[in-house]
Amino acid sequence: MFDDPNVVLHCEKIDKIYPGTKALDGVSFDVLKGKVNVLIGENGAGKSTLMKMIAGIEQPSNGKMYMGGQEVYFKDTNAARKYGVGIIHQELSLFPNMNIYQNIFIGRELKKKGQLDIPGQIEASKKVLERLEHPMDPSMMVGELRVGQQQMVEIARNLLMENLKILIMDEPTSSLSAAEVKVLFKIMRELNAQGISIVYISHRLEEIMEIGDHVTVLRDGKYVADADIKDIELSWIVKNMVGSNKSYVRYTRGPEIQQEPVILETKDLSLPKKGGGWLLDHVNMKLHKGEVLGIYGLLGAGRTEFFECLMGLHPEHTGQIFLNGQEVHPKNVASQIKNGFALVPEDRQREGLVQTLDIEKNISLSSLSDYLKGLFLDTKLENQKADEQIADIHIKVADKTLPILSLSGGNQQKVVIGKGILTDPQIMLLDEPSRGIDIGAKTEVFEIIHQYALRGVSLIVISSELKEIIAAADRIYVLSNGKCTAELTGDNITEDNLVLASYAGHHQPEPSQAAQSAQ
Repeated sequence: MFDDPNVVLHCEKIDKIYPGTKALDGVSFDVLKGKVNVLIGENGAGKSTLMKMIAGIEQPSNGKMYMGGQEVYFKDTNAARKYGVGIIHQELSLFPNMNIYQNIFIGRELKKKGQLDIPGQIEASKKVLERLEHPMDPSMMVGELRVGQQQMVEIARNLLMENLKILIMDEPTSSLSAAEVKVLFKIMRELNAQGISIVYISHRLEEIMEIGDHVTVLRDGKYVADADIKDIELSWIVKNMVGSNKSYVRYTRGPEIQQEPVILETKDLSLPKKGGGWLLDHVNMKLHKGEVLGIYGLLGAGRTEFFECLMGLHPEHTGQIFLNGQEVHPKNVASQIKNGFALVPEDRQREGLVQTLDIEKNISLSSLSDYLKGLFLDTKLENQKADEQIADIHIKVADKTLPILSLSGGNQQKVVIGKGILTDPQIMLLDEPSRGIDIGAKTEVFEIIHQYALRGVSLIVISSELKEIIAAADRIYVLSNGKCTAELTGDNITEDNLVLASYAGHHQPEPSQAAQSAQ
């Protein structure tokens, strides 16, 4: 029996055993009432697994949970919801072919006189989205929304839960802009004031120090330490997470990289927006052989659309794209893979991986045509190439025939990168390659980027995290409202300059920061 008025839920020595691995090993964890309870650890530490136990998605192999002095057991998510437990998943669990209000109310639809109260659902959806300072038309299809907007829909869905006692947030800010994060933090404090507890998982350490009240660290499925945020510093968190202090290493190769041949150039690349205006507004960029080029900008700046144009997803674009001095007209993804492009998308679950395939098949997916012998697949060669890639970028995998979802987030991201590398690309496009992975996996991903740049591959990296992009990139372009507002090199690559340029929008930037048009 466990009864503490300050603890809304107590987990006692929770084990979770999967075939071949012990994801949780005797973990005890308290959710403090009306507090932001931070749960942190590297990918594979067991954070998401523990949250799945609390949310009723999975059940513990051993151990007990208590609420209000009584032992509880959640056989499914409905059982957990009855006790007031909601969860916002790291990987979005929305229905893209349904609209916003349907997603918000699915499974708990409002009814009036025995019929669906659609006007009531639309009105409630409007109100909660306005509360999140993210007004959207509730009848819009979720599949048409950007990842950040979808994240807001996921958050809205949980805010409308009746009897909410515990809200689990697994990487809720990974695809939100800085302004959206501020709104979310304000909502979190409002929930705390109402006595609602929040369990917060994030790899953004500065965020944790800002919003957290109490932090618990897991490593390799075990409890390591816990403390009040006011009593600790960042170094304490990092040390307990990884056993040592890790930080980003700057990999720049200096001005000599600008002497290398230009492999890719865009001139006046533009993409019109539905209803007027521009998603991309006459963007001029150059990429040199073996260069790591950074693209920085706030959500909606046009970063992802730039990649989509390069990959042939927007053949309606205007302007010119030159590859090795020859103009190309990207029509589809397959043709661009043949031209030597590889894309690591922002949303790895929806666009980068096939959930029903195993690890090996996901790695070899984009390069299958290389393993054909007549009408048949040379599985021996496919096996060999997958093994080489696993070894080359250090994917931690016990058995490559296991489902892709058996891997941690960081290793799933390495599979997406490995899939691109196997197509033998000249140019790799990486859209938020560190999204939703821990600091240890991040440093490994940026080490891979550095290694392939040294091998002569040219890379363009989009990142919302200032420290990451400063550490990784030789040169950085900043986008704002579809325009290129700055090109930064050398000592001009600073956090201040990046932030200033990202807010420049349609205003004229300072001359020292002005984007240089491709001559």
